[in-house]
Amino acid sequence: MQRSGALVADILERLVGFDTTSHKTNIPLILYVEDFLRGHGVAAYLVPTEDGQKASLFATIGPEDVPGVALSGHTDVVPVDGQAWDSDPFALTLRDGRYYGRGTADMKGFLACVLAAVPRFKAAKLKMPVHIAFSYDEEVGCTGVRPMIAAMGTTLPLPRVVIVGEPTDMRVVDAHKGPVRWQVDIAGRAAHSSMAHLGVNAITAAGQIISELALIEAELAARTPDRRFEPPYPTLQVTTIEGGTASNIVPVSCRFGFEIRSMPGLDIGAIEDRLHTFIATACLPGMQALAPEAGITLTRTNSVPPFGTPAGSEAVALALALAGQNETFAVSYATEAGLFQDAGAPSVVCGPGNIAQAHTANEWIAVSELEKCSQFIDKLADWCAA
Repeated sequence: MQRSGALVADILERLVGFDTTSHKTNIPLILYVEDFLRGHGVAAYLVPTEDGQKASLFATIGPEDVPGVALSGHTDVVPVDGQAWDSDPFALTLRDGRYYGRGTADMKGFLACVLAAVPRFKAAKLKMPVHIAFSYDEEVGCTGVRPMIAAMGTTLPLPRVVIVGEPTDMRVVDAHKGPVRWQVDIAGRAAHSSMAHLGVNAITAAGQIISELALIEAELAARTPDRRFEPPYPTLQVTTIEGGTASNIVPVSCRFGFEIRSMPGLDIGAIEDRLHTFIATACLPGMQALAPEAGITLTRTNSVPPFGTPAGSEAVALALALAGQNETFAVSYATEAGLFQDAGAPSVVCGPGNIAQAHTANEWIAVSELEKCSQFIDKLADWCAA
């Protein structure tokens, strides 16, 4: 690697060593980053959770009176439970030009490249600031970045451009899908299975709703395809289900979850309204005629907006120039880019590593990917100083 490669590796080793699985604290990692920045004369602003167990970090290098370019990434990783690793997932291992460890691709490799560039940013006479925006709990629905984004434009500056460094093989991504998730809770009436006519079967009601979801799924698949995505249409899946007590009891309760991977332009509200209407007209009347206490609740539990950049996006133009490319791509996984963009900060996705390595046993990132990312960030320093 270039001269900065050793620093990238040293920082990546430290970052991987912090077990920041989403259900655990990320504070030790954040304190390490804060101390690293302080050592280079950069102050960091933390946005902690109420219990203090997690925090996002925001820092600015360069002038503070003009909007800048934010380099954004998440600090949390997915679990390693049940995966067969050939090495310690929380100890960086170099083999055959690849760094192995949980989070190397998704997305501590990018974080390491950003931090290794801090001396470069400090030495440059930046006319436009570079912001560092590190979040938590991206892996469980992009929840951690939201308080930080909410502070932008008030206690934090609103960036002119946001580059989200999710693994794209350093290709410029200007669109992605967004997951929207619901939970359906059904309450019926229990009865002995030999007297089923006295009960209201909650699982049967779930089956009615799931049949309607199957119709919606087919309609989504029949939409005009957008070949930039794989698959080229929004998807719908029932993801979890539980219900019933015993084989000789009419099930009094059932709960299931489902998800839509939305695409830019899809009217999620219309789909949700359709389901509310279906429940109110096709399910509840029959249930409540026998059991007035019966009910069905449809709750949206999480929503990450799909991401699509408008024509002429400055963020996309900048990323293409820095990457030396002239083509953009769309992906089916979600990132925090849509949340930044919806808040008024034009965004783009471009980072080292391949999504195929993310979340897997023996997760890895190629040394060459870190080199490309470092070169990209070096060019950003030049652009902000021009």
